Amino acid sequence: MRIFDPHIHMTSRTTDDYRAMHAAGVRAVVEPAFWLGQPRTSPDSFADYFDGLLGWEPFRAAQFGIRHHCTIGLNPKEANDPRCAPVIDLLPRYLAKDGVVAVGEIGFDNGTPAEERAFAAQLALAVEHGLPALVHTPHRDKAGGTARSLAVVADSGIDPSYVVLDHLNEVTVDEVAASGCWMGFSIYPDTKMTPDRMVRILQRHGTERMLVNSAADWGHSDPLLTRATGEAMLAAGFGADDVDRVLWRNPVAFYGQSGRLDLTDAPGATAPAAHFEGNSILRGDS
Repeated sequence: MRIFDPHIHMTSRTTDDYRAMHAAGVRAVVEPAFWLGQPRTSPDSFADYFDGLLGWEPFRAAQFGIRHHCTIGLNPKEANDPRCAPVIDLLPRYLAKDGVVAVGEIGFDNGTPAEERAFAAQLALAVEHGLPALVHTPHRDKAGGTARSLAVVADSGIDPSYVVLDHLNEVTVDEVAASGCWMGFSIYPDTKMTPDRMVRILQRHGTERMLVNSAADWGHSDPLLTRATGEAMLAAGFGADDVDRVLWRNPVAFYGQSGRLDLTDAPGATAPAAHFEGNSILRGDS
């Protein structure tokens, strides 16, 4: 089983997670820029974070045989902080970089006017740069927030095939399916989807335009739930080709629209991670 996790926050995870993910079949990931839990106080802190997503994290992932890509954007929660508003002006220089395969996470958190302005501005940047967009649907009032997200997407003029609405569930999937956008589902303990619920959605809606991710981050989460979903699909009667489509070919198709995916074998896929002067992970030249 080969797995491409299209939404996971590896900055929050350990090297043990990378080892376990590789053993489970994960060979590629996309890490969306998101809220780190502690409010950031200036655009400079975002610049440092974006640089880490483009530099250190792909290097770290490669040591364990996993290709790492990212999405860049001002997340909806911090779009409400006026100190962070200038981050929008930083984005064009990052959206031009090879490792960036989409604009995101963008969308709504509380549904404020500030969030909507940032959302619309970043969809315009996605159109300008020819990139897909990863849209976060809110945890509160998910149905209303999803409907409002679809309206903003429609107003932007972006091709729906370039948009994934993530963190969907049984309540929101029908509307997104009808929109032409991609459908993203986070298999995440307690607060989002489970493998069995995901299987039931796939039985009803099929496998087209479906993305399954772990959204693993600093919360109670599990980066191996993509694998668990594949196993649940097989147990429910789906074939190996169905599993491969959902867990590999679909994310490749969606993010491949950026023209920037690198799915060649990462160094750690064929040799163990090297040590450097006694350190537990190979260090960069800097």
